[in-house]
Amino acid sequence: MTADASPAFEPHQLDEEEFLREVHSFSFWFEAVEGYLEGRPYGADPELADEPLDGDDRDRLITTLCNYCVGEVTALDASSGLVRLAPNHHSRIFLATQVADEARHVEVFLRRLDDLGVLDGEAEVRARANPRLEEFRRRVLEMVDRGDWEAAVFAQNVLLESMEDTVFRFHASIADPVTRQVLEGVIADERRHLGFGENDLGRRLARDPAGRERLATIRAELDPLVLGSFDGVYRDLGLSRADQPSLGRDYLAAVERLGLTT
Repeated sequence: MTADASPAFEPHQLDEEEFLREVHSFSFWFEAVEGYLEGRPYGADPELADEPLDGDDRDRLITTLCNYCVGEVTALDASSGLVRLAPNHHSRIFLATQVADEARHVEVFLRRLDDLGVLDGEAEVRARANPRLEEFRRRVLEMVDRGDWEAAVFAQNVLLESMEDTVFRFHASIADPVTRQVLEGVIADERRHLGFGENDLGRRLARDPAGRERLATIRAELDPLVLGSFDGVYRDLGLSRADQPSLGRDYLAAVERLGLTT
C-alpha cells in the first residue's frame, strides 16, 4: 500500500509497522506539503499584496521574525543531528523530511525579513534573539550531542514544536496577509513534527514507565525557558498582558498527553 491522499485513506487503521512505514515516508511527506507549497516559492503567493507597516509595527514584526528564526535554526540543527541517532529507518526517513521542512522555515522567515527591508538577516537575528530562546537552543543541542534520543526528541518535537505551533497560530490570526500565509504553511509542518514526537515517545514510555520521571524532570528544567519565550514573543507582537492568550495552554496540553506532569 502506498500513501494515498484520497479521503478513503486512513493511516490510523493500519497496524503499527505499516503505519510507521506510511506516515514517515517521503511519499507521505511530499503529498502533505505539495498542497500548501505549490505556487508559494517563499511561503506566500508572489501576487499577494503586502500591507505597508508603520515604523513601530515593522520593528516589532522584525523582532518577532528574528526569534522565529532562532527557533527554526534550533530545530534544523537538532533534527539533522537526530538523523544519525535514529533507532530505525522509519524515524531516520521522517527526520530527513523534517530537516528539509526546517530549512525551508528558516528560508521563508529570512526572506520575509528581506521584504521588510532588513539588509543582513543573520546579523539582525543575532542582535534581536531572545536570551531564553538562545538558552533553550543550547540545552537542546547538548542533548543531541550527548546522544540522548528521548530527551532530544522530547525537547525538540514536543516542547519546541508545541511552543511554535501555539505562537504561530495566534500570530497568524492577527498578522498582515503575507506573514499570515507564510505562517500557515509553517504551522502545517509543525503539526506533523509534533505528531512524530508524541507518537515516538508515547510508544517508548508505554514500555518504560520509569522514563516518564526523567522526561518530567527535563520538562521542569525547560518550562521557565519555554514560558519566558512566550512572554517575549507576545511582547514583541505588541500585546499587553491583558490581551495575551493563555500562555502555554497548547504546550502544556501536549506535555500532559504524555503524562509528563510535575
